[in-house]
Amino acid sequence: MEDLLRVVARPAVAVDEVLGWLGKRVGGEVAVLGADAGVECGTAAFPDEVLGDDVTALARRVAAGRVASAVTVGGAWSVRLERIGGRPPYRVLVVAGHRALVKEEAVAASGVCALLDLLRRAGETDVARREYERKARQVGLGLFMALMAGDAMLARRMSGGAPPPLLDCERLRVHLLRCVPDDQDRLLRAYRDASGFHGRGLMVRCPVYDEHLICLIPEGEGLAGELRGLVGENRRYALGISTPLPPAATAEAYEQARHALAVARNAPDRVAGYQGREPLDRLLPPDVAMGWADAFLRPIDSAPAMTVEITRLAMRFPRAGVARLLGISRNTVAAHLRRVESALGVDLGDIRTRAVVALALAILGRHRDTVPARPLPAATLDDLFESPSVASWAASALQPLDDPARPQLRSTVRAWLEAGADARHAARRLGNSRTTVTARLRAAERLLDRDLLAAESSVHELLYAFHHCGEIRLDGAP
Repeated sequence: MEDLLRVVARPAVAVDEVLGWLGKRVGGEVAVLGADAGVECGTAAFPDEVLGDDVTALARRVAAGRVASAVTVGGAWSVRLERIGGRPPYRVLVVAGHRALVKEEAVAASGVCALLDLLRRAGETDVARREYERKARQVGLGLFMALMAGDAMLARRMSGGAPPPLLDCERLRVHLLRCVPDDQDRLLRAYRDASGFHGRGLMVRCPVYDEHLICLIPEGEGLAGELRGLVGENRRYALGISTPLPPAATAEAYEQARHALAVARNAPDRVAGYQGREPLDRLLPPDVAMGWADAFLRPIDSAPAMTVEITRLAMRFPRAGVARLLGISRNTVAAHLRRVESALGVDLGDIRTRAVVALALAILGRHRDTVPARPLPAATLDDLFESPSVASWAASALQPLDDPARPQLRSTVRAWLEAGADARHAARRLGNSRTTVTARLRAAERLLDRDLLAAESSVHELLYAFHHCGEIRLDGAP
């Protein structure tokens, strides 16, 4: 039995290794039959002629639980049948040799049956664990997406009557951990509890960016410190942290964390909290903003909710990322966006148009639960930007680009925006190399504390600021 123990001690032991050991031990051939008496696996030289009608009929009796073991003859072979498992459906171990088994060999065969049952149960447990983890990931991602859409009640309904503590918190921070994808499953398992969540927090793999692990953590939760510790221990990690916001503002917190992560990559400890400005839609006069946004988006009022959601996501993520996020094809995403383009009479391939559509969707999303007490005023995009608070916001947004040590930054960023955020086209306009333009954009990112090349919301902010200053024109009407 010591030889068998050495086989079992190896990682990922296979059933055929155990059968091979038994075959050598008894000097015969071994197979495992399923409940229908068909061969599931066996030693390489197991003879088919063993399974004649009589042996097959007896094997079915064993598999049915009528007898625990039996000895018979199949052709020129002496055959022993042993039931595998303590509960149906039973399988059957068949040992065929040119002589009957002696007592010690019969005991070994019975021991192998017990081991095969354990291996099957372990396999079933492993399958169940993987299925549990898959379901937990799906539920977690669904909750995150519901919160990204600002719908905390939908998140509660999705949790099946047992909402996670996260949904009862007043404020949370989004922690965006940049780490290698191979580490993410390990981290998810390490912090996941029996309920499938992560204590009072929620951790999900980003379906768009492979290196991002999204962590929603209530204020004061210890998981936040754990993440900081992970970054301190691993130089490949970086962590961006949002300001504390209500769960319904998860989308805003997520964008903040993305900007903070861009800063964290260059920080000495690779950790950064968001230090940026308020989003523009929060500063706009509500009635004027709603009047403009409602009129602008009225042509898609009758569009399916899926179309509006895809459009909202496409203002934040690449189209391929939206497809991965929703589990649909890129062609489906493109079809929904073409419907919006046709209804609004716009070209969503133009980054300036996307900025305007994103602003309108953000305004309606922020004020969706507000019922106006009077008819909304007719307004233009320029009407939105007349507020003194917007003027202050725009000046603050562009001020870091007016660095005397880098006089080309503002003009380079403006040319890049005018070229549709295409560094190659901007380089051609400026008479510089693409490498030079990209280097200046990276310098602008550090000064702005923004991710310009991967986070389109940062580009939208700059477009709004340049529009207010009269340096770039945004078209505010379909």
